[in-house]
Amino acid sequence: MKIFISYPPLESEKGVALLAQNRQFQWFKKPTYIYPVVPAQAASLLKAKGYDVVWDDAIAEGKTYSKWLENIKARKPDVVVFETKTPVIKQHWRIINELRTTNFKLQTVLMGDHVTAMPEESFENSKVDYVITGGDYDFLLLSLCEFLSKNSPDSELPTPNSLEPGIYYRANGKVVNTGKFRLNHDLNQLPFIDRDLTKWQLYAYENGNYKCVPGTYTMAGRDCWWAKCRFCSWTTTYPTFRARSPKNLLDEIGELIEKHDVKEIMDDTGTFPVGNWLREFCRGMIERGYNKKVNLDCNMRFNGVTAEDYKLMKQANFRLLLFGIESANQATLDRIDKGVTIEEIKESCKNARAAGLFPHITIMFGYPWETEEDAKKTLEFGKWLLKKGYAYTVQATVVIPYPGTPLFAECKENGWLKTTDWDKYDMKEPVMKTLMEDEWVMKLVQGIYSVAFSPEFIFRRVTSVTSMSDIKYFTRGIKKVMGHIFDFNPKGKNCGCKTCK
Repeated sequence: MKIFISYPPLESEKGVALLAQNRQFQWFKKPTYIYPVVPAQAASLLKAKGYDVVWDDAIAEGKTYSKWLENIKARKPDVVVFETKTPVIKQHWRIINELRTTNFKLQTVLMGDHVTAMPEESFENSKVDYVITGGDYDFLLLSLCEFLSKNSPDSELPTPNSLEPGIYYRANGKVVNTGKFRLNHDLNQLPFIDRDLTKWQLYAYENGNYKCVPGTYTMAGRDCWWAKCRFCSWTTTYPTFRARSPKNLLDEIGELIEKHDVKEIMDDTGTFPVGNWLREFCRGMIERGYNKKVNLDCNMRFNGVTAEDYKLMKQANFRLLLFGIESANQATLDRIDKGVTIEEIKESCKNARAAGLFPHITIMFGYPWETEEDAKKTLEFGKWLLKKGYAYTVQATVVIPYPGTPLFAECKENGWLKTTDWDKYDMKEPVMKTLMEDEWVMKLVQGIYSVAFSPEFIFRRVTSVTSMSDIKYFTRGIKKVMGHIFDFNPKGKNCGCKTCK
């Protein structure tokens, strides 16, 4: 049986779709490609079980839609699988419907946080055959393919007992399912990702997180051990946390170093494991000598580790730590259940920098309850951290209430949603009613990037340069900054307002 794990082209004047393995969808003017770890694990698991698997990321490969569709028709897969997300779900419905007009039989599968939250919707709006809910796409896709390989689509429909829980499909004109998905799979039993099968080099260079290339991604766990932030779409797919063993991850890193000569690894676990797990992993990096061969980056939470843990992480050659600030207003942090205080944010940033690590911070604008003064406070706090050198890089976004999140439910309850046209949930405009004008929200998002032109910020960056790789990284960063300014401007140019300046 031939299985295509596909990211079909999503052609738009808005830019390149940052879809794969992404918690918050955006269109980017300057392409950035995130290695989709869980779909790649699905492909590797299927191949290990003897299936004919094709990795088909037409977005990263820069294919046109006509070329992609021509390839599908020529190679005639039995199953085509899409990872989808709210802002592109309507496009995926249209593509699925077009695939159904081909002159060969194929089964289509959707997976991701949007269809986990609203699985029946895709059956109402497209001719999709199966929807996989939850985040263990790999295990559930294997279960589905094992059923399909033994049964012709025309001969027998699944039963709740013939598939793992969490799979939706049609039976006798109705949408049925195999029950609530379970996150009870042992991640240590997965084969290491087949990097050649999944064309890892497509994602090894065009990524702003990497200082050294080629780089790639791993995932120590699924997904975040906090898993409470009310805006995060991946709490829908991963409401509980599991981690691989430190040894299992270390073995994979060793393979990446020896087999692929990887120079930097971003671990995309929602929040990297901490405590004794982290300490055992860091000591393993040092004992095996991997800390002299590869940089490590990861997502982390403020107040997640101690100052001593940061020092140990530095010894293990961690470099970039991604932190979500989200707001500089304590009332907002409490309301979205971040579980941190402003002082803890400052302390964590200072301790990380003191240890020689580089915090990357993310902030968001457009909360329905925040005033202009609240939002400006967040903007100024982010700028202050960057100018003082407590944070190294920044990303700003518009708050989007994805279906399935507590924030989306709160919006519906309070009448805050301006639209449920999913195409508009792409950060090009606010989709929630706020106390600010939409234009002001977008200017705030652009405004944070203006710190890159601050003399104090530039001075700190220039004086931190110690190697040619630092210069190259700094140059790439400036290009990304300019790209982000345009990403959040529908007209594609700097508006020239005081905030942007």
